[in-house]
Amino acid sequence: MNTGFTVEQLRAAVSDAVRAPSLHNTQPWRFRLRDGGIELSVDPLRRLPATDPTGWGARIACGAALFNLRLALAVAGTPATVRLRPYPAEPDVVARLVPDLPRRPTPTEQSLHGAIRRRFSNRAPFWPDPVPADARWRLGEAARAEQCWLELVIGTSAVNAFAEIARSAHRVLERDPAYVAERRAWIRSEPSPDGVPAAAGGPRSEPQDLLPQRGFGGRNRAPGRDFEPEPLVAVLGSAGNTATDQVVAGQALQRVLLTATDSGLSVSMLSQPIEVPGAREALRLSLGRFGMPQMVTRIGYGQPAAATPRRSVDEVLDLPVVPA
Repeated sequence: MNTGFTVEQLRAAVSDAVRAPSLHNTQPWRFRLRDGGIELSVDPLRRLPATDPTGWGARIACGAALFNLRLALAVAGTPATVRLRPYPAEPDVVARLVPDLPRRPTPTEQSLHGAIRRRFSNRAPFWPDPVPADARWRLGEAARAEQCWLELVIGTSAVNAFAEIARSAHRVLERDPAYVAERRAWIRSEPSPDGVPAAAGGPRSEPQDLLPQRGFGGRNRAPGRDFEPEPLVAVLGSAGNTATDQVVAGQALQRVLLTATDSGLSVSMLSQPIEVPGAREALRLSLGRFGMPQMVTRIGYGQPAAATPRRSVDEVLDLPVVPA
């Protein structure tokens, strides 16, 4: 009988878990073995006090890493039972995974796992090709499978109304010197294991852009390479907005992102309307959905995006010290 995970299983699963997205690519997670279980925690040293003062973004990122961890273990034939936020006295521990009964991975698990290393945020303009109905349905099912909802913002008037909320939130954030300084501190012009490479920052914003672009030092765009005039915007939401709800939403986000990748779609994230409380509430009211928006994505077809860097597995593990 399997009584616990091994260090080798932990290392193999974490190599996939760290491919999850995070605000400014801070990678705010740590992993450890304790009593045979794998524990995933928020790394307090990688929080963003100006951008993410409540820890929402770090918990979303850790939830996304948790979904990758679940997939990696399942595909290896060692699926896990997950307990979210298991220790009231240790709020930074977002999940504990213990071995479940061994089984073969499902075809869906295999497909999504195969998409982990092909999933990259794409901040460039997308092609005008519409996302077909069956792909949109798959994205909604992916969110529902993780106890969340995905609302597609459809139609010119709805997209324009959302864009006004997003631009308003962006203006609020850009007026905060601490927020701007924090974003700039995570832009990388030289090779680095974290942060956003300037080359991956997408093209610079221009006045005609419908949606705001976070300034990651991107390049000027080529003539005729404007962003799509009516993008497919999708809002991911959860039933509530507790810390646990945010971890759940992070898992749902990653399932949606991997489903999109498996469908040949490109995605970028637009979190400014979530980061500003007034904009988030305006977005919630505009959707008329029960629950709380947790992330906004732009979805379409585009040129393959480049990978952003990741820290090594050893940098994010806390392994027990073996006595000499």
